[in-house]
Amino acid sequence: MPASRSTPSSIAPTWPPTFNFQLTPVSPYVYSKIAYRGSTEGIIAIVKTPNRTLSSLPLKGAGGSIFVVLERVEKPGNLGAILRSADAAGVSAVIVCDPLTDLYNPNLIRSSIGAIFTVPTVACTSEECIAWLKQNHIQILTAQLQDSSLYYDTDMRRPTAIVMGTESTGLTPIWREAADAHIRIPMLGRLDSLNVSVSAAILMYEAVRQRGGEIVDR
Repeated sequence: MPASRSTPSSIAPTWPPTFNFQLTPVSPYVYSKIAYRGSTEGIIAIVKTPNRTLSSLPLKGAGGSIFVVLERVEKPGNLGAILRSADAAGVSAVIVCDPLTDLYNPNLIRSSIGAIFTVPTVACTSEECIAWLKQNHIQILTAQLQDSSLYYDTDMRRPTAIVMGTESTGLTPIWREAADAHIRIPMLGRLDSLNVSVSAAILMYEAVRQRGGEIVDR
């Protein structure tokens, strides 16, 4: 927190004692060097990031969980936007395979508007993820143009993982071969693809629609 003339030196002792942290006022100059952006709220926190694993993710019974799996998505803004949609749709968790960006990248946190803290998120390899999904009898639906069916003709009412790849190259063969079904979003214009975060949101909400408007199990 940047210090100012109006900041009392006794602010730390008067803070609610239920939180175990140390408050350290700094000068505006020091704060400007620490802060990632200029337009911040005047508070910076140093926190420990959660160490989540696949085994810690929630699994639902009859209704079935919905997982969003992202392979090698490299843009923090896209990943943050997907997390924001995942929170809104009540998705069980987001699994990032072979990540090319830090899950706690400042741009990712900002674009997720905090959803990185509300949606269970795990990073792992594609091989680990596929083995875990198969072990837990979760159907794998890969989003791809080739050899695919329309997404709304695919049953998502059972435990399901919706798998998305990069916008430039799509999914690698390991996912195409592991899939139980391939799905696509119809493209009715002249272009052949959507932004990955838009595509993910469409597919998440199709699962919500098929389940009568509810998924949440976290």
